[in-house]
Amino acid sequence: MIGFLVICLLFVFFFMGMEIGFAMALAGFIGFAAIVNVDAALNLAAKDIFSVLSSYGFTVIPMFVLMGQIGASGGVARNLYDSGYKFIGHLPGGLAMGTVVAATVFKAICGSSPATAATFATIAVPEMDRYGYDRRLSCGTVATVGTLGILIPPSVVLIVYGILTETSIGKLFLAGIIPGLIVAFSFIVTLVGWSIINPNLGPKGEKSTWAERFASLPPVILVLAIFLLVVGGLMWGYFTPTEAGSVGTFAVLVLTLAKRDMDLKRFIRAIMDTLRIGCMVIMLIAGATILGHFFAVTRTPYLVAEWLEALNLHRDVIILIIMVVYLIGGSFIEDLAFLILATPIFLPLVVKLGYDPIWFGVMVCVITMIGVILPPMAINAFVVSGVTKEPIQTIYRGIYPYIIGMTVCLLILLFFPQISLWLPNVFIG
Repeated sequence: MIGFLVICLLFVFFFMGMEIGFAMALAGFIGFAAIVNVDAALNLAAKDIFSVLSSYGFTVIPMFVLMGQIGASGGVARNLYDSGYKFIGHLPGGLAMGTVVAATVFKAICGSSPATAATFATIAVPEMDRYGYDRRLSCGTVATVGTLGILIPPSVVLIVYGILTETSIGKLFLAGIIPGLIVAFSFIVTLVGWSIINPNLGPKGEKSTWAERFASLPPVILVLAIFLLVVGGLMWGYFTPTEAGSVGTFAVLVLTLAKRDMDLKRFIRAIMDTLRIGCMVIMLIAGATILGHFFAVTRTPYLVAEWLEALNLHRDVIILIIMVVYLIGGSFIEDLAFLILATPIFLPLVVKLGYDPIWFGVMVCVITMIGVILPPMAINAFVVSGVTKEPIQTIYRGIYPYIIGMTVCLLILLFFPQISLWLPNVFIG
């Protein structure tokens, strides 16, 4: 009963506007004090917060965030967009397809979904405006492609999931590659279908020569080389996750400096954004750790598992129920926060049902991708609305077609788990 009341209290804190990390910490503290005593709760909070803030393992988060912020501030995205535009911009809806391709490559160095959405809102939307693209298509596309960073490594969400569940971050990175490419392909299919149904939404752009196309490829090759360096070094054991993030950050910084796309002002902005995002994620983990210890005392995860098992449903149906909970929860609470909150509750049941935690991490990421663009807490939609000054309703209308394709991808990954597990099994075993 106390566990149920604390969960209710937690949602009260959320709706009061309290920062989510502090809300989880306070709710866990109050619940632990009610079950044990205040002194024990104070001791728990002090130890958990100190443990998280002093953990070397958590330095992987700001490292990969900084890598992405430098890439977003340093003009890398624009070079990738120019290359994608030159290859397929002349097709119906081609500029939007080029945005998808560029964002997919850009995610190889940037794991921040809002940063990607904001970057391409600045780069791609004005270009699509120039060719008369409907704002539903242009803004909806930019908001949606930002979600790819949740699944394609180096993903901050995958890193956080790996830390929470004590699973290999290298395996999670490998597991996210093929599903991420499948989701990106679904965006292309959606755009093709959309452009066939209504060609006026995405007119053709100018056709580039093959010489111009090949001349635009070096930035793409360099970004992919950095990706292979980071993920390959991590996969083969040359780097720890934190060292991989450091190497990748330095490589991206050298790339932006070499192309003269980085100055002191942009670098300081990247550092400040990294500090803000990194502190937010670390505080989420600290709050979730306190709340998790409270849940352990109340046996909440095991009671939830027993209740779901007692329903005598097929395990795939139980997984679908869990995913619906993630989707609904992420629609009202920031998606990463809900992932941190819900994963310790559901993971023991998922493992008990015989599912691989690596596969479940990929599934959670796909659900998080949908949640980031699903109202009312559609973070990416608000980011794009702020950059483009377009009404949020217009962006929502441009997002809905993509959600259909993402849902199909989710079901494919559910019924064919080897799609996610093939690369980790081949390279790591």
